[in-house]
Amino acid sequence: MANDEKKLDEVETVEIEEVGSELEKLDLDLEQNDDEKLFRSFSQREKDNVGEKEFIETVVRISRVSKVVKGGRRFSFSAISVVGDGNGSVGVGLGKANEVPQAIQKSFEAAKKRMIKTVIVESTIPFEVNAKFGAGKVLLKPAAPGTGIIAGGAVRAVVEAAGVKNILSKSTGSNNPVNVLRATISALKMLKTPDQISKVRGRSVGQIYKA
Repeated sequence: MANDEKKLDEVETVEIEEVGSELEKLDLDLEQNDDEKLFRSFSQREKDNVGEKEFIETVVRISRVSKVVKGGRRFSFSAISVVGDGNGSVGVGLGKANEVPQAIQKSFEAAKKRMIKTVIVESTIPFEVNAKFGAGKVLLKPAAPGTGIIAGGAVRAVVEAAGVKNILSKSTGSNNPVNVLRATISALKMLKTPDQISKVRGRSVGQIYKA
């Protein structure tokens, strides 16, 4: 009987040790899986962050609008903003809401949907352009390095968001910021690269731009 009890004890201890070793392996596998999940989720977040663009957002003007109704006056706000990536893309948007933050957010979203791509050569524009929108007229001229941005508030917001560092400008006619911003966007749309101009004219770049 004593021998049988000793054998049972030995079998039980061996089984307990085996179960313990299996549990340790299971814990290690779980830890490795958790580490892999954490690494995968972290790498995915890194990719998401890399995919997101950083935009330059500028609020040009916020206006309070009142509407007269039967019960009195209803006030709302309109905001016009400029959004750009600093690398040639820029857009203008108008947003309206009952609160200022909502109006600004709507204007940013509208500007991102209407972004255009312009041409920037050595931190300035390639040639002089003149555009008109409504009663607003805008003239943009290239400038030498170190000149800076010589422009008013509305025009400055657009060229800064587009990534232009040196430029000369003049705004005439209406000083309504909506007209001035739209005219500036129209002027930036006219800009083309030397390759695009040479294709349209059917001549080489050297023939058009002689030293």
